[in-house]
Amino acid sequence: MAEVRKTMRQKTVLKRVIDLLMTLALLLLMGYQFWGDLAHEWAGAGMFVLFILHHILNKSWYRALRKGRYSPARIFQIIINWLLFLAMVGLMISGIILSRHVFAFLPISGGLSFARLLHMASSYWGFVLMALHLGLHWNLVINGMRRAAKIRNASPMRTAVLTVLSALIAVYGLYVFITRNLLSYMFLRTHFVFLDFGEPIPKFCLDYLAMMGLFIFLSHYGARALKRISKADKKVRKI
Repeated sequence: MAEVRKTMRQKTVLKRVIDLLMTLALLLLMGYQFWGDLAHEWAGAGMFVLFILHHILNKSWYRALRKGRYSPARIFQIIINWLLFLAMVGLMISGIILSRHVFAFLPISGGLSFARLLHMASSYWGFVLMALHLGLHWNLVINGMRRAAKIRNASPMRTAVLTVLSALIAVYGLYVFITRNLLSYMFLRTHFVFLDFGEPIPKFCLDYLAMMGLFIFLSHYGARALKRISKADKKVRKI
């Protein structure tokens, strides 16, 4: 039994490491202008490997799809997960077609214009959806941080401060999302991405982390609201 628990803990740690690496790779990939083609392609190939490992380690989620009740919160999670899956597949396919280094050995010709548009849309949708996906599991992140800091009980004051802080990050993230015009890239209103090669890297990372914070905030509290609705609905049915 102890051996089983140890294996489960190791698997959980591996999952968290892979999730962290995917988040870091995502930030690296969004900052294409700072690293250039070669680093971008290798980071994309690394993301592809991590994506496969992530799904192998979470294969039980697919087995459980036919089981249990489909509450609003669960439906929301499934929609986000499948849209993210499609965005990642779109990224991988378009990335391979556009590759000039890592996958240059493949006999692929043509389709470059379509691949560029697919890659652009998939990149920004993937960024948003990955942040939403992370928000669905934000309780696990918070609990992990509490264990690491050896905090057993969260005080109401600390919870309130963190909630206000996360809301402020979300507001700034919304401002950045609007000013950086991400919607136009997501819906292909423009076919070219404006890249500021002179932008300071810390500013870029701060802005993109804030946008991630926005969508983490929305999905985390959105899922909580849907769970409350489900609980209230159950109580009404019992009455």
